[in-house]
Formats: sequence, C-alpha cells, structure tokens
Amino acid sequence: MTISTKLAPAPVIDGTVRLLTEHYIFPDIAQQLAGLLQRRLAEGAYDVDDAEKLAHLVTADLQSINGDRHLSLKHHANQVPAKKGAANLDAMRRDFDTSLGGVPRVQLLDQGVAVLELAPMLFPLEWAAEPLSAALTLASRAKALIVDLRANLGGDPDSVAFVCSHLLDQRTHLNTMHWHGDTRIEQTWSQPHVPGPRYGGSKPLYVLTSNRTFSAAEELAYNLQQLGRAIIVGEPTRGGAHPRDGWTVHPHLEASIPVGRAVNPISGTNWEGTGVQPDIPCTAADSLDHAHALALTQLAG
Repeated sequence: MTISTKLAPAPVIDGTVRLLTEHYIFPDIAQQLAGLLQRRLAEGAYDVDDAEKLAHLVTADLQSINGDRHLSLKHHANQVPAKKGAANLDAMRRDFDTSLGGVPRVQLLDQGVAVLELAPMLFPLEWAAEPLSAALTLASRAKALIVDLRANLGGDPDSVAFVCSHLLDQRTHLNTMHWHGDTRIEQTWSQPHVPGPRYGGSKPLYVLTSNRTFSAAEELAYNLQQLGRAIIVGEPTRGGAHPRDGWTVHPHLEASIPVGRAVNPISGTNWEGTGVQPDIPCTAADSLDHAHALALTQLAG
C-alpha cells in the first residue's frame, strides 16, 4: 500500500479492513467488523480532515462488537515509518529513555517493606533486562515487597516472565499463547536462573492495580494471583489479554490488531474484558497504604 501524508479515509479503511481479515485472532468478528467499517465509510461517517478524529471514530467502531481494547486505529503525533511495528517501538523507546528503563521508583518503607514501581510499561526485555535486574536485585533484600503496576500500560510478555522469575523459587508455567488460526501455540515459563539474588517465592508480596493497568501488566498481576503468589490490592484492571501487532496505514495512523489470545494454565482462561479482580478492593490512590498495612501485619504475625 502506498502511504500518503494527506488524510484520505478510504485507503486507511481499506488497509485496516485487509489487516483485520488477515490477522485478527477471531476471524468471525473480523468479518463483522470489516462489513461495519466499509458500511460506515460508504455512509460518510469517516469524512473528516484530521487523522486524530478519524482514529477516534474508527476505534469506537472497532471496539463496538466485542470490546477488544487492543483493537484500534492509533494516532501518533510524530510521523512514523511504514515498517510493521515501528510506530509502537518508536513511542516505547521515547518512554523508555525518560522512565529509567521502566523502573521509576524503588523505595524502602517502614519495617523493611519495599516498593518497586514498574511504569509506564514493561519494555522489551532486550532493552529492560538491565534496569529490571538492578531494581529486582535491590528489592530482593526486602522483608516484604509491593509491586506497583497502577500506571503500567502493558508491554512485553518476556519481561513479565523475567519479573516473575525473580518472585518465584522454581521454573513455573505462566501462560500459553494461542496465535492466529491456532497454527502456533507457545508456552511461557519463568526462568530457572536469574542474574543476581531472587526475592523468591515465600516472602510477602503485594501487587497494586488501577483501572489503567493494562495488557502485559495485567498478565503479571494475573499470573501471580493465579499461582497464589501475590495479593492484588486496588482496582479492577482494564481487561486486555490479546497481544497485538501494529501496521502503519497512514504516516500518523497505526492499525493495532490482536494476533493471539492468552490462556492461563490454572484458570484455563484470561482477563480479557473482565480485568484482573483485586483480592483487596480499594481505590488506586489508597492501595499503597492498604498494602503497606497488610505487609506490616503479616510480618508482625
């Protein structure tokens, strides 16, 4: 497809429809959405002269059937190259460079309780292994640990497994990914060895969530919850369990298409649409105080 800098809705919709039908994890839904987008285009619903407005309109229609929050037409303020995945990687790299590699805070609270904040996302492991390892090594000395995912918007499943590896004692099956057409099924396991000491699988562990926590951050919370390893404190998360790829359909627009679905080996399902439900419900703003109090009580007991 030839990418033009001028906004022309028809090529954007045609490209998005083609990507949907070729790659979306649910082919039946893809056909319904393709018909919806083509009908809306013919009705003139997408006759706007602003790429951001078009992104909002198309995203609302894409999510109107099954509410898949990974399915969208994403607007990027900076022009992005046409290479698959380049738009998302460019945006992630900017966030990585301004967030200490995704670990903006390691803090020691009273009585040896540590807080490890992972935000704004779990970056690709090839970038994030060093900052994650440094932070997790430091936190390994804590008597109790609070992992703060309230501002984490997702990221890399390999980084999820890396973090889990530091919080468990032995190699553990975390997730199974079914890719488009079920032609490929991949299991994710924690690693048998980690660089530096582990926090391990026995000391108190709490995970903070909010209604912004999404995607790979939800997987981290869900994995630890299903394994009985962590207590989730805060708000239900956003509910996005389908990994996505991105294709540029205009220099400022990226079609985000889910290409797989996660299946947890314990629950047999995932958090899509429902979010991760906290064990201790409270507002996100109050969750750190709640988790700290719980940790102090557990340590005293």
